[in-house]
Amino acid sequence: MQERQQFKVSKIAQVSNVLEPEGARTVHETIAQQPAERRMKLIEPTTAPASRLQFQRGGSAGEGFLDWQQQSAGTRGDGGGDSDSSSSGSFTIRHSMGLVSRLVKLLEQGNYSDVTLRLETIGTDEVRVIRAHRLVLTLQSNVFEELLRNQSSKTLVIRESAESVAAFDKFIRYLYCGELAVRLEQATTLHLLATKFNVSLLRDGLSQLMSESLAGESEAAGSRAVRWYEYAVTSGDEALRNSCLRYLTWNLTSALRSRDWPEMSAPLLLTLLQRSDLVLQSELELFEAVEAWLERQDPDALTAENALRSIRYAMMAPCELFRLQRESGILQRYAESVRDLLFMSYQFHSAPPLQLAKFFDVNCSLFAPRNYLGSAWGVPWVIGSPARDDRSLSFQTQLGPSGHEAGKRVTWNALFSPRWLPLNQRPPFSAEQAMQPPNPRSEDRGRPRVIVTPATSSGDMAGVSFQKTLLVVARQQGKMAVRHVYNFHQSTEEAGDFLEGVDLQRRGSAYLPNGALHLHLIVKPLYQSLLAPKN
Repeated sequence: MQERQQFKVSKIAQVSNVLEPEGARTVHETIAQQPAERRMKLIEPTTAPASRLQFQRGGSAGEGFLDWQQQSAGTRGDGGGDSDSSSSGSFTIRHSMGLVSRLVKLLEQGNYSDVTLRLETIGTDEVRVIRAHRLVLTLQSNVFEELLRNQSSKTLVIRESAESVAAFDKFIRYLYCGELAVRLEQATTLHLLATKFNVSLLRDGLSQLMSESLAGESEAAGSRAVRWYEYAVTSGDEALRNSCLRYLTWNLTSALRSRDWPEMSAPLLLTLLQRSDLVLQSELELFEAVEAWLERQDPDALTAENALRSIRYAMMAPCELFRLQRESGILQRYAESVRDLLFMSYQFHSAPPLQLAKFFDVNCSLFAPRNYLGSAWGVPWVIGSPARDDRSLSFQTQLGPSGHEAGKRVTWNALFSPRWLPLNQRPPFSAEQAMQPPNPRSEDRGRPRVIVTPATSSGDMAGVSFQKTLLVVARQQGKMAVRHVYNFHQSTEEAGDFLEGVDLQRRGSAYLPNGALHLHLIVKPLYQSLLAPKN
């Protein structure tokens, strides 16, 4: 599917920032007075208070647009005024839309232009000309201000790539009206121009738009996240880089299946392979993806060895390891580089973990599982109408990934509570309160919590600690993607911010597709050395 979804980025002074789908989504950026306040945030549309009456008269945005409000004296911001205004209220007349439309006409018609932008395409003879106004350019960009300060000629020559020249009209139009329509395939080009000319509001708006648009069709989303990560590194956009890395980490399967995976840079690949919080089907899936990357890129020996040594072979079954040694050309080619890891993996599967801990350090990454989605590691949990009442679930996982423990299972009990209160926030118990109906206000003060405890215990659990990981899946761009990951020992209360700010009752919430909360529980056994390993 082509990335032809269109978005609209707009900047209107003293108007709240809103990101809302309307065929073309819109970003309203507040013109902040302090640099720290120039961040965009998503809010819900709000209605005007009852004391404020708003009337609008006018046609299209290109015409004069009259917007006036009557405001009661009690809500005035100036705190004063004459007696007439106190009795009849104050009025505000705004013609901001008309002013914007006139600025756009100045650009389109070139009236009173005092500078000409000559755009030359690098590598070709193509030239484009834009008639502009120094005042607008210098107000919006200190880079333009510096370029035009000592410019005696009325023509400013700008050399750009073909993609940047094609998008320059939209970029300049944004400087005049604070609004532009964006397709996702143009996002990086416009972001690059905004970065080069230091138009921070546009740069930050595009960065957040890209971060919110990472999800989508699985193949397109994986490719998009890979491309935008590489771009964010070169452009120095740390926020976008972190958003892309987080999306790739929590939704790695979509990236592994994307067409851009074989083209991924070596630094990004090695960064991902070092992480223990990758969410994917199995370690075998990751090895096969790395094998495809090595065959396509044919990197130097050091990069290939580092990539192969980052695979956690102990998390694969012995039959899978035998098959890879027999059939994988990459593994045969670099057999000496991973021989010690394969040896330790076979030992891990053939001996009890407590016995193995006497000779090997079982706390190394080779024996640490990632967030695998297979049935042996956890279970999906779909909770319909989650705000209604408590829910419980029983499930089983393997005691450990070691082949020596194959067939051993641990039963777990999980409890989801939508309105749990810590003990220090609960009202003291009294006989009178026991006779009263529950106070709905106290329920509203609670917050969601998930508790996971073992149903039984046995000696087989000695030397093993179990880390619980909870994935929260939400709808983004019409597709399901992991939005949050919480790690805890027994309760999500340990994480501190479980589902913070999520409304479990609002219809249409991204967290409640089809009215249900989608979770995935993962239990990861981590081995602990009871005795120091022998040298």
